[in-house]
Amino acid sequence: MDVTSFGIDHDRLLRGIYVSRKDTVGNGVLTTFDIRMKEPNREMVMDTSVMHTIEHLMAVYLREHPVWAEKTIYVGPMGCRTGMYVIFKGDLESADVAEIMKECYQYMADFEGEIPAAKSEMCGNYLDHNLGITKIECQKFVDEVLTDIKEENMVYPRQNG
Repeated sequence: MDVTSFGIDHDRLLRGIYVSRKDTVGNGVLTTFDIRMKEPNREMVMDTSVMHTIEHLMAVYLREHPVWAEKTIYVGPMGCRTGMYVIFKGDLESADVAEIMKECYQYMADFEGEIPAAKSEMCGNYLDHNLGITKIECQKFVDEVLTDIKEENMVYPRQNG
C-alpha cells in the first residue's frame, strides 16, 4: 500500500501541523498539510457540523488572505474527523505555515456572524453547521498547540520508527 497516511503511527500521533505529502505538478510543487486537531483514537472526534463550519471559515479566510490566497489550492475535512487537509502551492514545511494556521484558527475562534455560504443555493448541506462548538474547538487548538508549536507537533511519528 502506497498511502502515506497509512504509514503514520496513529497511536503516537499528536495534534499539530504535518506535511502529509508533496506532489510535483508541472514545474511546481503542491504540499498537502495534515492539520490534526484531535489525537486519533484517543480523543473524541469532531462532529460533522463542526468540521463543516471549519471548512467554510478556513476556506474563506485563506482564499481572501493577501499572501496565502494565491497559494491556497484546497481545504477539506479528514474522513476520520480528527482534522483538516490543506493544500498549498509551494515546496513547504510545517514551520512555513504555522503562523498562518495560528492566525486562521484564531480568526475562526473569534468569528461572529453568519457562516459564509451557509445557504441552500451555495452549500449541499447548509443546515449542518455549529459555530459555537467550532469556536471552542479552534480556540483550544490555538491555546494548546499552535501558540507554542513544538517539533513533535510537526513531524509525523512513523510506524516501526
